[in-house]
Amino acid sequence: MRTALAFPTVLFSFALLVVIGFWLLALMGGVSAHGHAGHGGHGEHAGHGGHGGHGEIGSHHDGHGHGGEGLLAAAGLDGVPVTVVLSLLTAVAWFVSLAGSELLDGAGAHGPVRVLLAIVVLAVALVGSWSVTWLLVRPLRRLFPEVRPPSRQDFVGSLCVIRTGRVGTDFGQAEVTAPDGSSAVVQVRQTGEDTFASGSTALLYEYEPAGEFFWVAPFDPIT
Repeated sequence: MRTALAFPTVLFSFALLVVIGFWLLALMGGVSAHGHAGHGGHGEHAGHGGHGGHGEIGSHHDGHGHGGEGLLAAAGLDGVPVTVVLSLLTAVAWFVSLAGSELLDGAGAHGPVRVLLAIVVLAVALVGSWSVTWLLVRPLRRLFPEVRPPSRQDFVGSLCVIRTGRVGTDFGQAEVTAPDGSSAVVQVRQTGEDTFASGSTALLYEYEPAGEFFWVAPFDPIT
């Protein structure tokens, strides 16, 4: 106990308590253990309105905003939930620092020499935790397959229902249903002189990222 509360092990002891508490809550269903440091995390989010509701697709979002995940990816620790990676790093660092501190106690190191050696143990614990976690992440990735975030491109080739009185080169909206049954309102445009009435069916045949809208063409269902 004394060693666990002494430098350098104490730096990881409290973090380990947080990790243990987190996983106890996860087992009881109080928190989610997921959250990927995932393979780049890129993609446009397609704002589907859940449970059949309507949700207008808004501005472009990408996955670059997660600085912590970016650091883990740069360290080669991506592909599994961040919570798993941080838990492994903490547990391994705590164990290595504890073992190193016990060795120092057994060697009878004291004073400035003990402090210097403790700093060396801290460095070994940090490097060792990264190395062991890096090795463990490799097989764990198979348990957490990458899930591609929803994208506006997913709607290309889908049928939609026009919800505005007209569709032109600068105006128009339509409702499209996603494979999961939810629906979203999207911006649509046309290049020709086709007539689109509210409630008519059209085909989303191309997405324009710059303007964040879909090109549509009339579609007459075969009856």
